[in-house]
Amino acid sequence: MLEVEGIHVYYGAIPALHGISLRVGRGEIVTLLGNNGAGKTTTLKSISGLLRPHEGQIRFEGMRIDRLPPHRIVAAGVAHAPEGRRIFNRLTVLENLEMGAYARTDDSFAENLERVFTLFPRLKERRRQVAGTLSGGEQQMLAIGRALMAHPRLLLLDEPSMGLAPLLVDQIFDTIRDINSQGTTVLLVEQNAYMALSIAHRGYVLETGRIVLEGKAQDLIVNEEVRKAYLGM
Repeated sequence: MLEVEGIHVYYGAIPALHGISLRVGRGEIVTLLGNNGAGKTTTLKSISGLLRPHEGQIRFEGMRIDRLPPHRIVAAGVAHAPEGRRIFNRLTVLENLEMGAYARTDDSFAENLERVFTLFPRLKERRRQVAGTLSGGEQQMLAIGRALMAHPRLLLLDEPSMGLAPLLVDQIFDTIRDINSQGTTVLLVEQNAYMALSIAHRGYVLETGRIVLEGKAQDLIVNEEVRKAYLGM
């Protein structure tokens, strides 16, 4: 479904990604692991069009997307729930969800809204509430829900558990699993390596802008290097 081939990305003159290549198959959950500054968020931003690779290609369902603007990538079927949530604080929950569907041209808004409210009943309860007054967990639900309103075939999730209480972390990961079981492919960036690997099919480990390890999630979770560096074991 997604093929990233040898992309190099710079922030000004500073290199951030050094020839990253990865793939995500239809129906998978694939996770990107690595310390802060490893290039995980940069990889997601490159896929969603927020950054443009200087070299390499990104293909989604056979179509090259690395030269498309972000709204065209959303329309093609890729949605991004960014790090830090980035919700519209002054809009209501419902208005935020409506913004997530801005690129849709069909009549499935009501169906998608019901899907989001089924996944996140709290959002239905808070639909008239100003988003900036939600709790951190509710804002994360809203960020994911807003991305789902685009009815993506590939969902990019950047640090969905950041800053959340353990009980909410479990809830968010259960929901990611549910989203995937409903047919949405997921590319997940997550500092909680154990939780990410526990729901993922495959994973990649990034260090200073390079992929240094890849494999099935069940193999990575018992890998000695991964356990020492990311699992605290």
